[in-house]
Amino acid sequence: MNCCEFAPPYVRAIAPYQPGKPISELARELGLNEADIVKLASNENPLGPSPMALAAAQDALHDMALYPDGAGFALKAKLSEKLGVAANQVVLGNGSNDILDMAARAFLAPGTSSVYAQHAFAVYPIATQTVGAQGIAMPAKNYGHDLAAMRAAIRDDTRVLWIANPNNPTGTFLPWAEIEAFLETVPSQVLVVLDEAYGEYLPTDDRCDTLAWIERFPNLLISRTFSKAYGLAGLRVGYGVGHPDVIDLLNRVRHPFNVNAPALAAAEAALDDIEFLLRSYALNSAGMAQLTAGLTDMNVATVPSKGNFLLAKVGDVARINAELLKRGVIVRPVANYGLPEFLRVSVGLAGQNARFLDALRACL
Repeated sequence: MNCCEFAPPYVRAIAPYQPGKPISELARELGLNEADIVKLASNENPLGPSPMALAAAQDALHDMALYPDGAGFALKAKLSEKLGVAANQVVLGNGSNDILDMAARAFLAPGTSSVYAQHAFAVYPIATQTVGAQGIAMPAKNYGHDLAAMRAAIRDDTRVLWIANPNNPTGTFLPWAEIEAFLETVPSQVLVVLDEAYGEYLPTDDRCDTLAWIERFPNLLISRTFSKAYGLAGLRVGYGVGHPDVIDLLNRVRHPFNVNAPALAAAEAALDDIEFLLRSYALNSAGMAQLTAGLTDMNVATVPSKGNFLLAKVGDVARINAELLKRGVIVRPVANYGLPEFLRVSVGLAGQNARFLDALRACL
């Protein structure tokens, strides 16, 4: 016997999160030129980072011998001002995944449960299982959340319920009025984590000031990230907004210095770069239309998406994905999400989208 056999069974049973294949790994495996590879697998911003954020991060490197501000005072102050919430309603994370993990560690334990939807973000069951709680996955409705079923699944021991809107990896979107009405029915002892990682990609008519709900629903935690539309995925910075009592608990389990100094500086600067955010939104809208039209032309079914990615039903995923990789195109198989016939394709630049469509046409 070895020490690993004495680790908790619920930890040993975890299926680790599988990230998208890096460009460098594919280049090594197949002997391809990295410059010729198109990666549309990880929902990254194809524009790269905001120039203002990049400059701020570079400037922060001069102080890399010093620990970052563990409280993230400047970034929280900027978020507080921009969002219209108190600073003690904001917690910072090493990406929004860190916020989700904090919620699990603060509110879940062995003997408790959390509820999430089938085809929802893989971190919800992983975070739940990591702390020894039981995950309750409810069947999807049209590839998205079935709120009525999720409400019915809440048990006496349920402490967290997870909703992603838009949802990853399906891109499905629930009207905010439905979520607001749902919150009215959730018991006050259940923390509802509303994951808005892709909120900046929503059309104006689909946006909502969900932060205004927190006063009415103190059991609501809203999670957001700088990894997507802001283009800071490599720096890992996200944030959560909630009632001060909820944020206080999250800060108790938050690791010290969990957000590094360049990330703090870049995120603060990114909040001021409104032009970059508008460019990112416009590029995504055009790219989504390009991908949807191209896939429709090939008679490939898609799931309507409000994110910066699209599900394409290609059938023989293993074969087609292998063929795409040989052609230097990386997308994301999502069989681990219970979607064995689908590939998830991130929206890229126009040329990258065309490259994917041409490669897929050759594979079908």
